Amino acid sequence: MTVLDDRIEMAEESAELTLDVMFEWLEKLPVPEGYKAEIVGGHIFMTPQRDAHWDIIADIYDQLRTKYPRKRVKSDVRMDYPGYLNGFASDVVALAEGASKDGKGLWLPEDVEFVAEVICRSTAGNDHGPKKDAYAAAKVPVYLIVDPYAAEWHLHTLPVDGKYHARVSFGFGEDVDLTATVVGLTLKTDDFPRD
Repeated sequence: MTVLDDRIEMAEESAELTLDVMFEWLEKLPVPEGYKAEIVGGHIFMTPQRDAHWDIIADIYDQLRTKYPRKRVKSDVRMDYPGYLNGFASDVVALAEGASKDGKGLWLPEDVEFVAEVICRSTAGNDHGPKKDAYAAAKVPVYLIVDPYAAEWHLHTLPVDGKYHARVSFGFGEDVDLTATVVGLTLKTDDFPRD
């Protein structure tokens, strides 16, 4: 058991465990360069940023920028979502016009119009499971999961009662048609690299 595990156990026992406390601990840890840290359901995950992963994120970011101003497209920025201790640093987020921050300086999940997650093998279950559930609970209208290992994407829309009720999946090379959503554009996937 590590010192961090001891602190988490002590905080859980004293009902003091919060996302803010956990992120304070993370800031004190020697997170290796090139890794991203998130808290999903009270568990800390650190994942490496691979070349293919980053290239897909950059491609999505660039395409979103044709509609969204730079200040409304975010990457790896902490946002707290519904559920038990969910502090995500989503790969790409597009915010609604007029989006605002809360009293702690964090963007509000209700202002999120689009989220994309590019999966890593070790945390793919989070993207397809608890993170998808948290995004649906927050009523994020468009959630895109990109899988560079299988060279496919999965689009989730119509969040109602904490679940997405529409899903479509295709391989790389097929466009992600978001024209009927709040995003209002089509994402090209031809140049998404495989890993």
